Amino acid sequence: MKVAKLHYLLAVSLLLAAARPLPAQSPTVAFDLVITNGHIIDGTGSPWYSGDVGIRDGRIAAIGNLSAAPRTRTIDAAGKVVAPGFIDMLGQSELTILVDPRLPSKIYQGITTEITGEGDSAAPLNDSIIQADHSSYEHYHITPDWRTLRQYFARLEKQGMGINLASYVGATQVRRMVLGDDNKQPTPEQLEQMKTLVREAMKDGASGVSTALEYAPAPYAKTDELIALALESGKFGGIYSTHMRDESDSVPEAIDEALRVGREARVPVEIWHIKVAGRNNWGRMPEVVAKINAARAAGADVTADTYAYTA
Repeated sequence: MKVAKLHYLLAVSLLLAAARPLPAQSPTVAFDLVITNGHIIDGTGSPWYSGDVGIRDGRIAAIGNLSAAPRTRTIDAAGKVVAPGFIDMLGQSELTILVDPRLPSKIYQGITTEITGEGDSAAPLNDSIIQADHSSYEHYHITPDWRTLRQYFARLEKQGMGINLASYVGATQVRRMVLGDDNKQPTPEQLEQMKTLVREAMKDGASGVSTALEYAPAPYAKTDELIALALESGKFGGIYSTHMRDESDSVPEAIDEALRVGREARVPVEIWHIKVAGRNNWGRMPEVVAKINAARAAGADVTADTYAYTA
């Protein structure tokens, strides 16, 4: 998919689906910018259609035939696609957005919204985690002066942002807050501390609980621990998103675990970058897709996303 003059389109494209069509040939409305002759894909699921997009004061004001409308500037998008900004379902810009708030690596791809926090998340933080991860902060020349997601979000708002950003609270993150990086199981009291951290993060604006179960110390968590944390997320309308425990030989069992978390915690499930890894598993994607579709047909609220490239 090609998008003409992408860096001009992104800031205004989010409202594309909600904009009102303008009657044809209306010369009475002046626009700051008109994007003409584009193939418009508006995000509603409808087929593309031809048209012009009129922008005023940084917002989409009209969609239709605007050929006669006065404007300050025109971008000819003939043969190109004009679309709402794309959503990166799993980004990892929680630190780099503090380095360059514009996030050009995302904006130039047409991404205007990112969901971050894969198992780890920007917060909650304590001194032990900061010390353990000091090389990352030093690499980016970042001083981690926040301890909660609320404080992290406040820092983003103060500095300004080039995209919209949402974050999960990472199950790995709350485990490290309470148990460190050791391979051990939480006591009932420690699990309550972890659940409290999830509740506080959800109140701060987290989108749900996330896991990255192939990366230590996350694999040390048993399924019951994940269910307990996802339950707290669900109380605030959150979901459970997961880099599953296995993406190769045991991928069906990993899907079963994700479905169990969603079922017992009563939350929607998102399976990140669904794949089958390893030569022995090549060709198993129809099996994986069928398994997810069967769960959906049986009533499970489960979805999955893929890489946008061959990996």
